[in-house]
Amino acid sequence: MPGLRRFPLPLIAAFFALYVIWGSTYLVIRIGVEYWPPLMLAGIRFVIAGSLMYGFLRWRGAPAPTWAQWRAAGVIGILLLSFGNGAVTVAEHMGVASGVAALAVATVPLFTLLCGYFWGARNTRLEWAGIVLGLIGIAMLNLGSNLQSSPT
Repeated sequence: MPGLRRFPLPLIAAFFALYVIWGSTYLVIRIGVEYWPPLMLAGIRFVIAGSLMYGFLRWRGAPAPTWAQWRAAGVIGILLLSFGNGAVTVAEHMGVASGVAALAVATVPLFTLLCGYFWGARNTRLEWAGIVLGLIGIAMLNLGSNLQSSPT
């Protein structure tokens, strides 16, 4: 029984979501861009995810967002579609392997820590260890896989 207290159901569900849902994103994009235009695929995904989250939060009693919040969310959505996930879908459509895309996106926490460091934030050894461990894990997951892409 003590083992169950250490790993509560929400923690297990969070790890499941992280490993299965987030981890399969690049594979689903790889399959999806064969049938859909890449930015349409990303846009539809954002609309579905946003609608589900909005509906769930309203069902739980959260207040409706203000116009300023809608505007900020719109800016973030456009940036994600233009430079974030949308760029990944375009890259995979152009032939970048899903493993390469996952490796590229997995470096974002490293660059976030580096940007913070250059602007004066002092990161702890534990944060650096987490980044290194995460990058090693992603690299190990891609050992022996097809890490090819085109120069473009």
